[in-house]
Amino acid sequence: MTAETDTPGSTTTVYQVSGMSCGHCEGSVSSEIAEIAGVSSVKAVASTGEVTVVSAAPLDDEAVRAAVDEAGFELAGRA
Repeated sequence: MTAETDTPGSTTTVYQVSGMSCGHCEGSVSSEIAEIAGVSSVKAVASTGEVTVVSAAPLDDEAVRAAVDEAGFELAGRA
């Protein structure tokens, strides 16, 4: 399974986030990651812990980690 795929004009990356358990958790993580420059969409799924991020260019993992930390969760890495 590929954690990062490129399509013309965008990059899709799937991250694994631990600690999400509900829709509110999904919203918190999505909101924080959406604030990173270049991010066009975020979809968090609490049941799997996966967060799919579409961005204009590959994101800095530390920026994603900081956003997830700000939301109160832990970035386990790329899925």
